Amino acid sequence: MSVTLPRPGAGAPTLGALTVGQLLRLCDVAGLGPADAESHAALLLGALGPVAERPLDLPPPTRTFLSDDHTPVEFSLAHLPDRLPTLRVLVEPGCLEPDLAGNGRTGLAVVRELARAWNFSTTQLDALTDLFLPDDPHGPLALWIALELRAGGVPAVKVYLNPSASGPEHAAATVREAFRRLGHPDAFASLPDADGYPFLALDLGEWDTPRAKVYLRHDDLTAARAGTLSRTRPGPSAAEIEEFLTLAGGFDDRPDGTGLHVPLAGRPGLTCHAFTENRTGLPSGFTLHVPVRDYVRHDGEAFGRAARALRRYGMDPAALRRAMEALTSRRPEDGAGLIAYLALVHQEGRPARITTYLSAEAYEVRAPRLGLPASVPTSVPSRRAGVGA
Repeated sequence: MSVTLPRPGAGAPTLGALTVGQLLRLCDVAGLGPADAESHAALLLGALGPVAERPLDLPPPTRTFLSDDHTPVEFSLAHLPDRLPTLRVLVEPGCLEPDLAGNGRTGLAVVRELARAWNFSTTQLDALTDLFLPDDPHGPLALWIALELRAGGVPAVKVYLNPSASGPEHAAATVREAFRRLGHPDAFASLPDADGYPFLALDLGEWDTPRAKVYLRHDDLTAARAGTLSRTRPGPSAAEIEEFLTLAGGFDDRPDGTGLHVPLAGRPGLTCHAFTENRTGLPSGFTLHVPVRDYVRHDGEAFGRAARALRRYGMDPAALRRAMEALTSRRPEDGAGLIAYLALVHQEGRPARITTYLSAEAYEVRAPRLGLPASVPTSVPSRRAGVGA
């Protein structure tokens, strides 16, 4: 993709100028050099397409499900011990289209352009387009693209699709059929019970072990229930999962131990199950996603929880603090939503990692809930499900 990076001060602020500036600063946090940063910034602009030129004094181009303020871009950091985090960016390329069908066609065209540029196959995605990109799709999204930004300028690509494209009543059957086509006929039967299936995701391009992933929604999730949801063998212990949810949800400070049974009563928790082989029919990866922004008074509190989780796994929270400063000049206490999700990721053969999801806040900063006591959920409706394990 050949694009021109926006120049600071050149005309009115645009969505592209804002998000490219954020990405360039985040590349520095992730240890990516200037050449890589410029290459990745151009990639982001190319994926955004014409919406990158949209001035920020106009409203969001669509009420995208990707973020609470409808910015069609989200960033995330994958943290591991003793190294800088890996930077990802999630984009909705078709957000300017007037309907979901056009949105999906635009997103698919961008994926195929990336495949030509980086010489990777879209065969698995092509096998699923009739399931997830029908002529008259339903649901809150059509196709999102996540880019894992690496040294050398060649990203790894992930595609997110909507299992409810033919209606929410068909989501489970759609996931089952998708896994059958992908060569995992027993995958769906291995999953725990769920209240919905917000995403199916595919790794495309340069991955050591490409995954097919399904995200499950769990309403009123408690830590005790979360501890029963992993189907990986071996995998994280129930106690580890319980501990992470009580910490991220703010329920770990109850001296009587009742935090284990306090539900995420607002925006629901999610799990992600990743499949890499079909010999056992079991997932090789499990992730718990906690929508921390709905269970804090402000981002200072969210950062505190993230920092505790990172330190517990031997990770330095300084990179997260720098990333927050790279995104905005506002104080963490002045909003609730810059840190959107905290996720604990277990993948077979790899150390546990924590992923922090960060909002661009191009259009709005969610007000802090300073009148609420700690750990009380907010009443924001459940628009967003969280991705990118």
